[in-house]
Formats: sequence, structure tokens, C-alpha cells
Amino acid sequence: MGLDDEPMSEPSSALVPREGWHVLHLYYKIEYGQWSLFGADEKLRAKTEFSALVQEIRAAEETQLLTFSVVSPKADIGLMLLTPDLHAANAFEKRLTQALGPDVLTPVFSFFSLTELSEYTSSNEEYAKALAEEKGLPVDSPEIATAVEQYGARMAKYNRDKLYPNLPGWPLICFYPMSKRRAVGQNWYSLPFPERKKLMSGHGRLGRQWHGKILQLITGATGLDDEEWGVTLFAHNSTDIKEIVYQMRFDPASAEYAEFGEFYIGLQLPLDELFRRVQL
Repeated sequence: MGLDDEPMSEPSSALVPREGWHVLHLYYKIEYGQWSLFGADEKLRAKTEFSALVQEIRAAEETQLLTFSVVSPKADIGLMLLTPDLHAANAFEKRLTQALGPDVLTPVFSFFSLTELSEYTSSNEEYAKALAEEKGLPVDSPEIATAVEQYGARMAKYNRDKLYPNLPGWPLICFYPMSKRRAVGQNWYSLPFPERKKLMSGHGRLGRQWHGKILQLITGATGLDDEEWGVTLFAHNSTDIKEIVYQMRFDPASAEYAEFGEFYIGLQLPLDELFRRVQL
């Protein structure tokens, strides 16, 4: 047997990013014709095995798996997987695709990304300088020092939540990919950093108007998938999703420079209810 013919061994070590987690959004159509060929016992066994796999994945360290019914015929079942090790993410995805039996779940869309921090977040020093100018105080004054300490604590939590989020069980989940425009005269990547930071600061202020109504997770996919970012929105009411996306499209950071992919809306459901909803 030549070297090229040797069987591959299991990976000897995890493949974990320097910071953050790997994220997979997975969307499937159910092949109901194939499912109808199963007997009652086979269907029960398939759903039991799928449920057992979901529980196994959720029990893995630092791993989350959301399950939802997709609203519209774009897909039937949606999954969102977050886990540190790319080997584990890859293995889980392959097993999930086959878990209900061969040819029952057909992938129709997927998106691979990483949780990440924004490059436009102000440092403690930048915050102190801006606040001192706003209040007309020396940058080394006790009032500014106290405010900066509080800001640093808030940002430490904010950054942890972005890199290592604990995703909520809110009923609505909206996902869409997006990229920044590179058109002549509208090239995001040719803008100076201070201008990009100013645009994104305004974008963030607008989004914070939905605090408590929308929880947003932005994940980075540059070099990993076709679009540059994935946007996941969690909500209790569909009107809030519609309003935040509509209003933020008027913001210059979106109106001038954003390109949006296809939108997927899902309803988070426990597995037993998910099976009933998709008629398995």
C-alpha cells in the first residue's frame, strides 16, 4: 500500500480558534416520499436516534444546538450549532444529516462562521478621551476614571457574550448572511478606518433601540463562506424583526454599503413538538 493509500486516522487534537466558537447554520428539506416508505417502528427508531444525537451534542462541552421549524417552504428544519472544535462541528453536522435515515434530510442551505468581536469597539483610552471632551473635564479626572472603569466592566461582559454567547430560547429566530459592498464609489474596504468606525457607531446606536426586544449575534465568515457575516436575530414578536431590519436599512452603513442574502425565519421548538410540526 502506498503512502497515499493509507487510511486516515482520527484527528489527534482539537481544532479550536484562538478566540470564539465555530458556528454552523443548517437548513434541511424533508423528503416525505422517502419517509413514507418507513414502517411505524422504523419511524419511531429514526426519531429516537435523532433525539439521542441532539442530546449527545447538547451535552458536549461548550456546545449549543438550537432546533427550529422553518417558516415558509424554503426549508423544513433548521439547526444552529455552536461548538469550539471544528472537528466536532464537522462530525456533528455529518451525523445530523443522516440521523433520520438515508435520504430523509436534504441540505438546502448552510452557513459556516465564527463568533467574533467588532473591530470598531472603542478602547478604554478612546472612551476616556471622548467622554472628557464631551464633559469638558481633564482626561485624568476622578469622574472620568470612574466612568472608564464602569465602561471597561460593561465591555468585558459584552465581549464575552459576543465570543461565547448563551443563546436564548426565544421563540423566533431570523438568520441572513450579508457582505459589505465593493461597488465603484461605494467600496466599504476603501473607506478610512475612522469613517467606517463612525458609520458603524451610528448603526449600533440605532440597533440598541430594540434592546430587550431583539437579541443579535453577528458572526464572521470572511474566507469561510460565500458571504462575509451571518446575522442571527432572536425575538418574541415577528413585528420587531420586521421593524429592526427595515429601519436599519435606512442607516448609511446599510443603505450605502450592505448587501443582504436570503432570509430564513424559524420557530424554536422542542424536538417532540418539532416532529409534530413537520409531520414526522
